[in-house]
Amino acid sequence: MCISTAMVLVLLGIVVFSVLTSRNLSSYMKENLTVTMMLENDMTNPEAVQLCRKLKARPYIRRMQYVSKEQALREGIKDLGADPTEFVGSNPFLSSIDLTLYADYANSDSLRWISKELKAFPKVSEVSYQKDLMDEVNQNLAKISIGLLVLAVLLTIVSFSLINNTVRLGIYAHRFSIHTMKLVGASWGFIRRPFIRNALVLGLLAAFLASAALAGFVYGLYVYEPQVLTVLTWEMLAITGGSVFAFGIIITTFCTCISVNHFLHMKAGDLYKI
Repeated sequence: MCISTAMVLVLLGIVVFSVLTSRNLSSYMKENLTVTMMLENDMTNPEAVQLCRKLKARPYIRRMQYVSKEQALREGIKDLGADPTEFVGSNPFLSSIDLTLYADYANSDSLRWISKELKAFPKVSEVSYQKDLMDEVNQNLAKISIGLLVLAVLLTIVSFSLINNTVRLGIYAHRFSIHTMKLVGASWGFIRRPFIRNALVLGLLAAFLASAALAGFVYGLYVYEPQVLTVLTWEMLAITGGSVFAFGIIITTFCTCISVNHFLHMKAGDLYKI
């Protein structure tokens, strides 16, 4: 019974882990979408540095990088394999500031007013971002989140049913002992107590086995793809482990109470009919 309960808890743990991973992956993708502020040609480096200081006070900006005209020229020469100043006589590149936003602001509605606010700064000629890509990312992440939520609800119901049946089969073998204790005058609370105690031990042991299996799964995932650490956090792993232990204790105890009460309400003759 412990092994079967642990397998169900592994299933529930995977659901919790997937939901949390999806949330972290969503934030990671949103916070890596770039918003570019193109500066006018007469913007000097000291003015750009002053502008960056003002931008740091904005609550929606997570990270920024100033690209001067000289740096843009060096990168252009590297990409083109030729120096464009030899053809046009001057540096054709403009300085810019690349921004990444916090995940809560990386959506179309927020970016509309953020773009207007950024463009209102002096000597900012243009604010651009990949609107189509951002909309597509948000739509796909919303679909994935809804799918995972539906899957989580369904698997929770299935898991509860499986654990309930497992616990009921274990208590079924003691149905006559329950009836005998009831006949000698034992209170229902006294009869329930040892079954609930065993359920707690069962839940803890099953949760421990399930957590060990999930830890092995996460380690195997890390060995296969070390970059997974960009979306995995200790907080997420702690929540997953805590959820497994909570499910293990609560569900087994609750199902035990239901099953014991079911047999406590039955008459002696009915015990032979099931």
